[in-house]
Amino acid sequence: MARFPLTRVIRYTALAGLCAAVLFGSASSAVAQKCPGPAGFNNWLQGFKQQAIAEGISPQTVNSALAGVTYDPNVIAKDRAQGVFAQDFLTFSSRMANNNRLASGKARLKKYAPVFQRIEQQYGVPGPVLVAYWGLETDFGAFMGNLDSIRSLATLSYDCRRPEEFQAQLMDALRVLDRGDLRRQQMRGPQHGEVGQFQFQPSTYYNFAVDYDGDGRRDLVSSVPDSLASAANYIASKGWQPGQPWLEEVIVPKNLPWDQADVTIQRPRLFWSKYGVKYRNGKPVPADSTPASLLLPMGRDGPAFLAYPNFINVYLDWNNSLVYSTTAGYLATRLAGAPTMRTGNPEPFTAAESKQLQQLLVRRGYDVGKIDGVIGAASRSAIREMQLKYGLPADGYPSHALLRKLQAGG
Repeated sequence: MARFPLTRVIRYTALAGLCAAVLFGSASSAVAQKCPGPAGFNNWLQGFKQQAIAEGISPQTVNSALAGVTYDPNVIAKDRAQGVFAQDFLTFSSRMANNNRLASGKARLKKYAPVFQRIEQQYGVPGPVLVAYWGLETDFGAFMGNLDSIRSLATLSYDCRRPEEFQAQLMDALRVLDRGDLRRQQMRGPQHGEVGQFQFQPSTYYNFAVDYDGDGRRDLVSSVPDSLASAANYIASKGWQPGQPWLEEVIVPKNLPWDQADVTIQRPRLFWSKYGVKYRNGKPVPADSTPASLLLPMGRDGPAFLAYPNFINVYLDWNNSLVYSTTAGYLATRLAGAPTMRTGNPEPFTAAESKQLQQLLVRRGYDVGKIDGVIGAASRSAIREMQLKYGLPADGYPSHALLRKLQAGG
């Protein structure tokens, strides 16, 4: 969603951070050495207070929110040390879209059925989509983080890495307080300042939160209706198409133009139908013009999905990790009644092997970004090109056959 890319730590440490730390890398020690220490923090904070008042935030809110705020070295340490989460889709989804979360989600769909009905009528976003995010982000509000969000944002705003981003978030956090949505003590979360049951950044909170329970406040911490409707409002703003699918499981034949199977490539369903792609129940995919990408999160031998514009435009905007987004989309389909996916028989490929593959691709002149064992868009593109060169099925998924070819230097 509209947040710092992949910013949280593992579930506080195991849940909400697990979802958001899928690709976030750590800073170099060289950068850390150039950053200021805490000595100048108080002077900086005084200047920020003046700026906030100049931007129209009430002096009372500014002074009460920032009174006694100190530099938090633990936030900086966590930000520096945050590593890369490199679980594959089947491992991640089996943990996060588990039977317990599915049962809990279905119970909430039933409990808040009138709220979900009203939300879908107003925003077009179905309940299962919201409940899946709700469960993955905070386990339905059970794990929202417990750090002082204002202190965390102030510390990161003073830091040298991304001060402009965090200063904008801190300013909007003050606006949320100034508007009366939350009390100061409610502004708690993980170390990068996200707040509430859907872990909104303060800027997302300020711009998209709605009062859905009619109490005059946009409370995304304590109010379930406010939280659900605000998430729907945000999703709708990203171009959600009401009544349209987001992710559908399919069965793929043995022979396909595998180089066309990527979330960045959209084809009309007619294209996939022509090659014999079928739905899970065995029915052929309609031969129509509806755009869809063939998503193979574990390669051609793993599970397969048709990904529609709702997935590409909304899910990947909420969180640009393909592993997280596919898990969120899949869990939503389960909540909507889809069966457990077919896992297939994908080739096991470890994170260490993925790093080695990335290193070999870099030697071939490819830019795969950080060599971290995470197979992102750049790595998938490079893999696909090399698979085509070697005459291998070009599904963009790492394989030992490709690794051996690259090791041989052919």
